[in-house]
Amino acid sequence: MTALKVGITGGIGAGKSIVSKVFEHLGYPVFNSDQVAKELMANNFEIKKGIVQLFGEKAYLDGQLNRAHLSDIVFKDKSKIEALNQLVHPAVRAAFDEAASQSVAPLIFNEAAILYETGAYKKFDHIILVTADEEIRIKRTMSRDNSSAEAVKARMTNQMTDEEKRAFAPFEIKNDGKQLVLPQVLQFIADYSTSS
Repeated sequence: MTALKVGITGGIGAGKSIVSKVFEHLGYPVFNSDQVAKELMANNFEIKKGIVQLFGEKAYLDGQLNRAHLSDIVFKDKSKIEALNQLVHPAVRAAFDEAASQSVAPLIFNEAAILYETGAYKKFDHIILVTADEEIRIKRTMSRDNSSAEAVKARMTNQMTDEEKRAFAPFEIKNDGKQLVLPQVLQFIADYSTSS
């Protein structure tokens, strides 16, 4: 039996990682697209070469990805982020497909911030949208990244709103600090683990 592929997505600071950890604790495999993308950008020769072509020799400092340099360019030229996504995301998707093909669990989860923005949501059997109020998301991200509210809001403008994502009718998990995440996770498993 092939594992059903489930995307876990949501805006910055929504708490996707918390939801992913709950699924992991319940014994389900979770593939973290952002983590795999970072590893590919650090170690994959072809991707590194492409990044240098896109962003110049300063893209890497002492062999490490120069995120500040990339961010400066991306904020001024949005086409660069699209080009970066086109370079990295196919390799990430291939890695997830490989993980899914080897999984013995009935469900395999893929945590990724921009499934809708990239069109990758079409490759999944189900999507979970993790949501929280904007104020909570801003506070979480400021605390996590040690950044300003203005910087967080600027990053938010590059993502679709929750309302836009809800139009795709995903399963929604509210991670707002008011509702417990575990019962919502268990509800998803009850609803979808045997569906095809």
